[in-house]
Amino acid sequence: MKKILVFILPMILMVSCVDSLEDYNIDQKRASNVPAPAFFTNAVKNLSDALTTPNVNNNNFRLYVQQWATTTYLDEPRYNLTARTIPQALWQSIYRDVLSDLREARRIIEADQTLAPAVKANQLAQNEIIEVYAWSVLVLTFGDIPYSEALDPLNPLPKFDNAQTVYNDLLNRLDAAVKSLDPSAAGFAGAADLLYSGDINKWVRFGNSLKLRLGMVIADVDQAKAKQIVSEAVAGGVLTSNAENARFPYISSPPNNNPISANLNPRFSTRQDFVIASTIIDPMNELNDPRRQAWFTTVNGQYVGGRYGFSNTYANFSHLSDRLIQPELEALLLDYSEVEFLLAEAVERGFIEGNAAEHYNKAVTASIMYWGGTQAQAQAYLAQPEVAYATAEGDFRQKIGTQKWFSLFNRGWEAWLEWRRLDYPRLMPPTGDGAPAGLAIPTRLIYPVNEQTLNGAQVAAASAAIGGDEATTRLFWDKQ
Repeated sequence: MKKILVFILPMILMVSCVDSLEDYNIDQKRASNVPAPAFFTNAVKNLSDALTTPNVNNNNFRLYVQQWATTTYLDEPRYNLTARTIPQALWQSIYRDVLSDLREARRIIEADQTLAPAVKANQLAQNEIIEVYAWSVLVLTFGDIPYSEALDPLNPLPKFDNAQTVYNDLLNRLDAAVKSLDPSAAGFAGAADLLYSGDINKWVRFGNSLKLRLGMVIADVDQAKAKQIVSEAVAGGVLTSNAENARFPYISSPPNNNPISANLNPRFSTRQDFVIASTIIDPMNELNDPRRQAWFTTVNGQYVGGRYGFSNTYANFSHLSDRLIQPELEALLLDYSEVEFLLAEAVERGFIEGNAAEHYNKAVTASIMYWGGTQAQAQAYLAQPEVAYATAEGDFRQKIGTQKWFSLFNRGWEAWLEWRRLDYPRLMPPTGDGAPAGLAIPTRLIYPVNEQTLNGAQVAAASAAIGGDEATTRLFWDKQ
């Protein structure tokens, strides 16, 4: 009897410590309660991944702006958007992997009664700035999108909101977020803030710089509003050096290595799908651009570009340098060079006071020095008549657009945005030698097939509203 009691008593004590048998069925490696910083950090990483990856199933913007060419596969540089589910991949990445996480982070922050009011306000503002960035990618890529009814699990068929209405709301949200930042208080700090390590002053500059970018996007369609947005952003303080770049720091080991390395570094992949396009290498060669050694490999000591839109033998052409395929290569969400180009353009448009040439020179210099060049190299480059602002060919759109295209190498989505906005450089689709007739560089992505299938009525309405669900449909701000 004593032996039986000795056996049963521990069992009774064990059972009495839990409310039900379900308490035993807990996966200790899967958190049931996730803090807001984890959602925020994951969202920023997923946003960086979506914009940085060169995977042809997800992101072909480097091909659309003819900075890269392919060795074998021709669907992507010939703008086939249905051979792969490319629009679906980006759409899903932003809605599911970025915006959903940010919305959950916001819910947790708002419900947290332990946070000091100023800290809570800063965290909500940081979260909002990234959310506006993510929404801007969607609306500037697709046009009308689910917005006011999006991310509601009880509404699987959300309506598509007017793109210009969405854009105006994003500008208001961004303005409120930046104004609510308090540099005297903490926000997301340390490892939770991988962009700025808790430096709220830099978040203010990042937020204003994003506001500057978004204001300039509508410069051709609403000059008065663009001028107001841009002047406010500049007055609030934008990025002033490469040290303030919005950079995402990748590490050496998967899954947190730079997605370029995941696709192109021999440590992680044997694929040799891309070479550098002659479209960009040839003019850089003519200008003796000092960034080539940071970006490209050589063939017999020369930088040699492949033919865009056609097959290229990998060994015969320059491809990405070892530096650009390193797992730890940081990704840029917004940088000082981009800001200075925007300021040069803002001066030309009469939005702000200043000297366009000075901002242009700072932009080019910042890009060269970020990639390891020297001040002397930047000065020599800018001294060339083809580069100097006073003598370079064309109007401000051509001068700024061409040099910005160079500086945004390896930032495909941003380069595509600026090419659509400024219409420079003049890029031509592949023609002849078996290329399909009538190819046109996309000015938007078509709506995902899944949306067309599952939410067909709303997609049809949105398509009609924007002028057709075509890759060549110009969005509301793209008027040139």
